[in-house]
Amino acid sequence: MTSVILTDGGMGQELVRRSKSEPTPLWSARVLIDEPDLVRDLHAEFIRAGARVITINTYSATPERLAREGAEDLFKPLQKRGIELARQACNQAGDAAIAGCLSPLFGSYAPALTISYEETLDIYRRIVAEQADGVDLFLCETMASADEARAAVTAASESGKPVWVSWTLADHGAPRLRSGETIAAASAALGDLSVAARLINCCRPEAVSAAMAELIALGGPVGAYANGFTSVEALKHGGTVEVLHARHDLDPEAYAEQAIGWVEAGAHIVGGCCEVGPAHIVALRDRLEQAGHRISGVQ
Repeated sequence: MTSVILTDGGMGQELVRRSKSEPTPLWSARVLIDEPDLVRDLHAEFIRAGARVITINTYSATPERLAREGAEDLFKPLQKRGIELARQACNQAGDAAIAGCLSPLFGSYAPALTISYEETLDIYRRIVAEQADGVDLFLCETMASADEARAAVTAASESGKPVWVSWTLADHGAPRLRSGETIAAASAALGDLSVAARLINCCRPEAVSAAMAELIALGGPVGAYANGFTSVEALKHGGTVEVLHARHDLDPEAYAEQAIGWVEAGAHIVGGCCEVGPAHIVALRDRLEQAGHRISGVQ
C-alpha cells in the first residue's frame, strides 16, 4: 500500500464561476473581501472531497499585481484574510494542512517578465513574512523559470516551514519549463536549499505524464497537479481568465485516470490545478482507494 497526499484543486476558476462579479486581472483575490464565504466554502468542499492539503487563495495577491491595479493597500489584508478563511474551512470540514502560496509575481506562464533576482527575493520575503505564522508549509507554485523558483524557495526556506516547489512546463514537446530550462537544471539551481517535495503543476496532464520519469529521477517525494485548459496561449500579461477555455475531455473520471498513472509511476502527491474542481478530487480519491493506496496527510 502506497501513501499518497491528496491536495485540493484549482481555486481561481471555480471562484470565477461561483462569484457574482466579473473576472478581473486579480483573478480570485478580490473575492476574499467581497465574497469571503465563497472562498471558505470552496476550501471546505475540497477537504470533504478528500484533500489533505489546501492552499490559501492568495495566488493573485502579489505586490506587483496589486500595484498594477492600484490596490497596493490590500496586500496585507488579503494575505491575512486568505489564511483566516482556510483555517475556518479546516475547522468546519475537517483536518487538512494549510499551504502558503508563493506564486509568480507578474503572472502565470511568463518567464520573460522578470526583475532582478535580488528584487524578486525581497518581494517573496515580504509575502513569506505575512504568511509564515498561519501556514503549515509553503508551496512555491507555477514556477516558470529556475531563477523564479530559486528566489521563492530561498524566501520560503527562511521561515523554517517545509517547502514544496512546483514548476510549470511547456504543454508540448520535450519536458521543459516554460523558460525552456530542463527540470534537472531547475532542480540543480536550488543548490543546497532544502525542499520537502518537487512537483509539476498548471500544464496539460499529458505534459506531466511525459515529464514524470525525469521528475522522479531527481529523488525524494514528487508530485503533480495539472490544469484542464485547452491552451494558455491566449492569456496575456494583465489579462483575465475569460480568454481561457476548459477541455471537454477531462471530466472527473478522465482526470483521475491521468493522475493515477502518475502515482503508479512513483508520484507521492497528486491533486488538481485550474479547471480541476471538487468533483475531480472526489473521483481521484475514489480511484486511489480502489487501487489500494492510502491517502495520508503531510507528515
